[in-house]
Amino acid sequence: MFYTGFICTTKCVSRRRSEDRKQMSDVKSRKSDSSDKLENGCQMSKQLSSVPTLHVGHSIKERRLDKYLHGRFQNLSRRFIQDAIKTGNVMVNDKKVKASFKISPGDKIDLTFPEPPSKDILPEDLPLDIVYEDSDLIVLNKQAGMIVHPARGNTHGTLVNALAYYSDQLSTGLGEFRPGIVHRLDRDTTGIMVATKNDIVQWKIAKQFEHRQVEKTYLAIVHGTPELAADRINAPLGIHPKMREKYAIRPITGKEAITFYEVVESFRGFSLLKLTPKTGRTHQIRVHLSYIKHPIVADDMYGGKLIYRWQLADAEPAPEDPVISRCALHAHTLQFKHPTTGKTVKFEAPLPDDIQNLLDMLRKYRKV
Repeated sequence: MFYTGFICTTKCVSRRRSEDRKQMSDVKSRKSDSSDKLENGCQMSKQLSSVPTLHVGHSIKERRLDKYLHGRFQNLSRRFIQDAIKTGNVMVNDKKVKASFKISPGDKIDLTFPEPPSKDILPEDLPLDIVYEDSDLIVLNKQAGMIVHPARGNTHGTLVNALAYYSDQLSTGLGEFRPGIVHRLDRDTTGIMVATKNDIVQWKIAKQFEHRQVEKTYLAIVHGTPELAADRINAPLGIHPKMREKYAIRPITGKEAITFYEVVESFRGFSLLKLTPKTGRTHQIRVHLSYIKHPIVADDMYGGKLIYRWQLADAEPAPEDPVISRCALHAHTLQFKHPTTGKTVKFEAPLPDDIQNLLDMLRKYRKV
């Protein structure tokens, strides 16, 4: 079966599921059944006080301390272990060391791990725009302003919270607080995403992402029109040297990042681009378009500006809201091999109202 566009009736979901969960205790019960790994991890942490010292065996040579401990305590994340080492809760031969310290046979490791933070995800009844669903996958059209997974300072109102309410079956995901998640979109980026319901399916799709076998296209409205109607942007990306929340072109230290673009429609001062990223770096499309001097409209982090109707109409300035108040970027299509059937499937999400409204105004006021 080949799916394209809204292949089934798109359902804007806001389920109460009162019949299935008449009380929140049902949710807690479900989460308890599916979180044995978490409980085991917490139990492991509590048990460490009864085994405060480890002695490195003779077969262990030149292994990093954090990797060794992660192998011994697999229910604790490596990041959690690294933080414990950094704060002095792990001592080797009565000395504080770094996570990269190479242990040797006979070394004595003293442990005082704190209890890991809770990894519980609070199910929240939030609207989801489901494009397609089967026993393995949930394909959805993410709305603007929704963070994909809980993070520091944002533990509620995320896509993961919504998925936890919507489905009783989700894969482990990318890590802590990310059940079902295989890939991500920025907070203000709308469009197609896929979530997985079990770890085998997650692994198969993640492998397709890793080997660049997933085809993704985006649509963006940018300032100006590129000189070439189509081109490749090949510029490595890394964390910005001064602003940690941003990314930048880093020719020497950056990771490979490749984006293909095509001009779909041109206007006076603006253009609609189709973008096909071949790599999946954070903020890749946004940074690349800024790099070629055509930032995305309203992407203030990377040079995009807010646009007002009076500007587009070449009229006198007037007090009004911008035509669009978030980055005009949309994940348009997603194509991959179905992990169970092996057949190619393709899903599409139409432009959201705010980007479509901007495009309509450009066609009205800025047509070339």
